[in-house]
Amino acid sequence: MNSGYSAIIERIKARHYAPIYLLMGEEPYFIDSISNHIADRVLTESQQSFNRIVLYGGETTVDAIVEHAKRYPILSDYQLVIVREAQQLYHAIDRLSAYAENPLASTLLVLNYKYKKLDARKKLYKLIERNGVIFESKPLYADAVPAWIASELRARGYSIDERASHLLSEFLGSDLSRIDKELRKLALVVPKGQRITAEIIECNTGISKDYNNFELLRAVGSREVKKAHQIVNYFSANSKAHPLSLTLSLLYNFFTHLITYHTEPDKSVQHISNKLGVSRFFVGDYRIASRNYRLKKAIQCISYIREADARSKGVGALANHFGILKELVFKIMH
Repeated sequence: MNSGYSAIIERIKARHYAPIYLLMGEEPYFIDSISNHIADRVLTESQQSFNRIVLYGGETTVDAIVEHAKRYPILSDYQLVIVREAQQLYHAIDRLSAYAENPLASTLLVLNYKYKKLDARKKLYKLIERNGVIFESKPLYADAVPAWIASELRARGYSIDERASHLLSEFLGSDLSRIDKELRKLALVVPKGQRITAEIIECNTGISKDYNNFELLRAVGSREVKKAHQIVNYFSANSKAHPLSLTLSLLYNFFTHLITYHTEPDKSVQHISNKLGVSRFFVGDYRIASRNYRLKKAIQCISYIREADARSKGVGALANHFGILKELVFKIMH
């Protein structure tokens, strides 16, 4: 059975288990999360010493996995066999087919097959699809991360301001494991049920609510020259936390979206939100920016950003990244 993340988690919580789980794909967070949910719920602490086996793909063989999987549990309904880094067995993994054809109902075999996918044409894939659960873990696009943060916090008993979720996303990127660690830290200091704001994030994570790419785009869009240059100066003093490549990418996306905004006849909030693939929360920023940057100027800004990107990669005269960004923001806003 192919299934989605939420559906698998709900079935695990309801103790509806499958004899084989193939957890594969590029995003390790979801694979680890499903595997950990199984490990935390199937066996009690007293049952684990006899019935929980953890193997590593680089240190085991398919024959050893099958041998463990065919054993019966001791004083428990199930035994759990977790194979971490199972992708390291890719050259021999098909030999699991004989076991997957008739898996032991009392064994839960969990294959953590990270960063790779098992070929759907293979016999093993088809057998696990028939007798177990297959989950493909795909990375989230950057624009989907804020919504994921909000969803995760709701599941943990919190809510979050839209500005705050975008602030976390902008600072932490799309590394879900890293984001999860920050959410766990917040949960230690924020009472359950409380709404998480940008101010709370700043106080507890070291992320500045005023000096970040999110605020730079707003300052540039509203042509707040003084604020924009203050943020650029802050970036200069904290260059490791604010790489130029990320700032240029966000500026490029902003002006690309602004060009689309200009050319759309329907400028309703819902239509623009759908067209640009951004939250309704940001549509007002594009409306303001459209008054400050006409279509011709927005197109010109794209040229400035491309030029700055080339210079940051060593094309033309040498300049430090702070100097490149400072000059770029000046050109855009004047």
